[in-house]
Amino acid sequence: MQWIEVTVRTASEGIELLCAELTNAGFDSLVIDDCEEFEDFLEASKDYWDYVDDALAAKMQDRSQVRLYLPEDTVQQALADLRVLLAELPGRYPCDFGPLTIALENVPQEDWENSWKRSYRPLPVGERLLVVPQWMTVDDPGDRLPILLDLGLTFGTGEHASTQMCMRALEKLVRGGERVADLGSGSGILSICALRLGARSAVGVDVDPAAEHIARENAARNGFGAERFHACTGNVVTDGALMQSLCETPYDIVCANIVAGVIVQLVPVVPRLLKKGGRFLCSGILATREDEVRQAIAQAGLTVIGREQTDEWCCLLAE
Repeated sequence: MQWIEVTVRTASEGIELLCAELTNAGFDSLVIDDCEEFEDFLEASKDYWDYVDDALAAKMQDRSQVRLYLPEDTVQQALADLRVLLAELPGRYPCDFGPLTIALENVPQEDWENSWKRSYRPLPVGERLLVVPQWMTVDDPGDRLPILLDLGLTFGTGEHASTQMCMRALEKLVRGGERVADLGSGSGILSICALRLGARSAVGVDVDPAAEHIARENAARNGFGAERFHACTGNVVTDGALMQSLCETPYDIVCANIVAGVIVQLVPVVPRLLKKGGRFLCSGILATREDEVRQAIAQAGLTVIGREQTDEWCCLLAE
């Protein structure tokens, strides 16, 4: 079946009323892009990242729109009804609805579910690792160790430079038998990499409850059950009970692939997690904030012994 994507350009002030009227008129499966919500989201969440893609920010600037999808065989009448609704809307409510213009685009049904998968290929990282989408099979990975991941995620797919730097560092750090803790584990990719490289066990900790389930599923895809991998939800800085349970047996390696601001907050608890001579691997740090992270590491009694930079991102190794 062919579908038509209909985009109605509007203004943030009127987007809720527009959606309500569309729903009352029988239009459903609405996708809403609200520029003000996007800006508010960035402002409220700025502690959790240091970088926003300029192209995405420019694309969202002053852009509020509603997208809906119509079967091709009903689109003519539906568009006629839609045009009447949009023409009457400004006279019914005293608010700014913006241009209320319509744009159309064909969307084959199979593209909704599967076309995004075509752009993914197995991703070699470092000298030994290969990130493989979970729906694919690799008959001969060569000398590389496959890391099977659900890439339908918004975090932890292995494509970001900060993640790849951590993966390359783990290739050098893991010699076999290590205990690894990953703070801000997301999809569990770093824990899985460590286990695949020979670590004895790994624990993934994330503040997002969804990450616990996702990381556990990804670990299972790679053959690592509860005896090798444990996922949990919580904040190691504020949750004393969680920290106490994690500290029962010190770790050889602690990873934190997050952002500079969060790393600075959690560095003070890292020495409690590390065994003597253990290593702290942190990434997701913009080069402009490296000094701030280095200072926090030094204040925690750790010493930086390694560094890698890719583009504007850097990765630090401390002991």
